Amino acid sequence: MTIDETNPLCRLSLDELRLRTSTKWTAYPPDVLPLWVAEMDTPVAEPVVRAVTRAMERGDTGYASGMEYAQALDAFARERWDWDGVVEDRTAIMPDVMLGIVEILKLITSPGDAVVVNPPVYPPFYAFVEHMDRRIVEAPLDEAGRIDPVALESACREAVRGGRRAAYLLCSPHNPTGTVHTAGELAAVAELTAGHGVRVVVDEIHAPLVLSGARFVPYLSVPGAESAFSLMSASKAWHLAGLKAALAVAGPAAAADLARLPWEVSHGPSHVGVIAHTAALRHGGDWLDAVLAGLDGNRRLLADLLARQLPEVGYALPEATYLAWLDCRPLGLGSTAASVFLEHGRVALTSGTNYGPGGAGHVRLNFATSPEVLTEAVGRMRKAVDATLQE
Repeated sequence: MTIDETNPLCRLSLDELRLRTSTKWTAYPPDVLPLWVAEMDTPVAEPVVRAVTRAMERGDTGYASGMEYAQALDAFARERWDWDGVVEDRTAIMPDVMLGIVEILKLITSPGDAVVVNPPVYPPFYAFVEHMDRRIVEAPLDEAGRIDPVALESACREAVRGGRRAAYLLCSPHNPTGTVHTAGELAAVAELTAGHGVRVVVDEIHAPLVLSGARFVPYLSVPGAESAFSLMSASKAWHLAGLKAALAVAGPAAAADLARLPWEVSHGPSHVGVIAHTAALRHGGDWLDAVLAGLDGNRRLLADLLARQLPEVGYALPEATYLAWLDCRPLGLGSTAASVFLEHGRVALTSGTNYGPGGAGHVRLNFATSPEVLTEAVGRMRKAVDATLQE
């Protein structure tokens, strides 16, 4: 493997990566290339390493406290998104984004109420919502992978039927498609949901990972979003998923709801996680820019590799995230193409069937790896298809 010190995705060899004990590297045998779960094949940014090391050296491993995380996110949002909506007294530290979503949904809905989602969408949206005894109402994305206003209108109408409260769980940027919703689209969402009395809760965990050519718009910055909530974290952009910490940000009209959050929720986040995330937001900008440049190259490399080796596969360059949503239906592999790539190619991808309607026959590929690994993975996928056709 070629070492490129300017690209964090090229600094670790496969042998070094396989020393990791996280789920990405232990869920499958060592002969499998794991391009499934959302972990990046990078070292941790040096400012984060320093901050965590210093915390360990001084024994600073107690309970999370303070507003440093919110202040760091505020500074990052002002610099990167020209947004001043992260107001300290409208924020709360959460264990992670999904558990934060659960806590917010508990504040604004009751058991049996509906939560609208846009499939194909991140599978925990289904699992967590159903586990807390809320109903899922689906508003599928359109053929271009964007929010469908007609579907959303119908879903919101169904969600509040009988006078029930309801919420809309929006993924922005969208996982798994990598779609970045525009300011116009988000403003239309705010107007439509307000018209039905549906509260919006938005997962913006991938917000720092918007790639060249697109612009992230914080949902709380659009007109009509004053009663919404955003959940944010540095975990995806700085490879910190194992250091649990997130922030809930309330719009001005949602502050009173956030104030009802039980105090014990703030005991869930990792104090060391808060330290790490704060350091990433404050001092990890150069590292993030290097990662974004590497991801931009990889999404284009993937397009070239697929065009040459698997031209039947549908792939649109994602505008954000490091996740590629591949339409494998033309390959004739059935609804679970991921199992074919694993069995015959020893490449682990995430099956699209987990993402709800519109996911069958698709796979999600994590391209936050080196160009060499990505090239090897697509080559193995080609061989898997050939092997299947010969059976």
